[in-house]
Amino acid sequence: MSKPSITAIILSFNEEVHIARCIERLWPVVERIVMVDSFSTDRTVEIAKSLGAEVIQNKWKNYAAQFQWGVDNAHITTDWTMRIDCDEYLEDGLKETLLREVPALPSEVTACDFKLKVIFKGQFIRWGGYYKTILTRLWRTGAGEIEQRWMDEHIVLKHGERKRLFGGDLVDENLKDLTWWTDKHNGYATRQMIDFISLEQPLFPVDQRVRADSNKTAKWKRFLRNIVYAGAPLYLRAVLYFIQRYFFRLGFLDGKKGFVWHFLQGFWFFVLMDAKVDEARTYIKENGLDAFKLHLADRYGVTELAPGKSE
Repeated sequence: MSKPSITAIILSFNEEVHIARCIERLWPVVERIVMVDSFSTDRTVEIAKSLGAEVIQNKWKNYAAQFQWGVDNAHITTDWTMRIDCDEYLEDGLKETLLREVPALPSEVTACDFKLKVIFKGQFIRWGGYYKTILTRLWRTGAGEIEQRWMDEHIVLKHGERKRLFGGDLVDENLKDLTWWTDKHNGYATRQMIDFISLEQPLFPVDQRVRADSNKTAKWKRFLRNIVYAGAPLYLRAVLYFIQRYFFRLGFLDGKKGFVWHFLQGFWFFVLMDAKVDEARTYIKENGLDAFKLHLADRYGVTELAPGKSE
């Protein structure tokens, strides 16, 4: 079978441990790979170029802004565009499905959804509700746009409908150490704080396009996050979330490594996020909203600029 007409966009920064695996497993199903690099200081760019990927570079702001910049500057001419991270790869079954089904999809199908499989320290995280995550990662070029948010951005369709692809999964298997993982999630907690404070205060523009999209999963997740979780008491909501995930949704069946994953990702991270929200509310109460915006710019490099616009 010939390859589908797909351009894959990868964002990177110091990903030499992952980039070869990602690119090598993409080539059987895509025509073109464009890596949008944030000026890596390791061998990421060298490895990517040696494997046939094109590399363009741009200063990092956040995921949504970087991805949109990549789409805008990659000059995509293929029928389809794919979003994939460096620490992700396609299972063989999913690659076979892509080869077989994508070229034959009817015109009304403008995007495809993949099921996410997380592997943490060699352990497949099957329980806790995490192996139910469905992500839109492939869309007809021009039919999809990335939602401009500081965290948890989705692909929003301008028209058409989605189709779920079966046969295999999109695998997220990060090979870096826990220090890197916790540093990364500390940054995630800051970005989540910004989004939560934006729900309470006129902090930054909020992209509401997902409301008009047909993605029921994204709408449901946004409802749970912005209404249910955001409306619950700080800290208690983190405890309750972990209890339902680890006990009621059987996260304990993932074993010892699964416990580390669920505790760090499903409790520690949420407590840290709440603590940052608590800290931000106190700062705003004592110093005012304008002072808090200046604090975000000085401390985190976050400006009033809408996250998807160029400086």
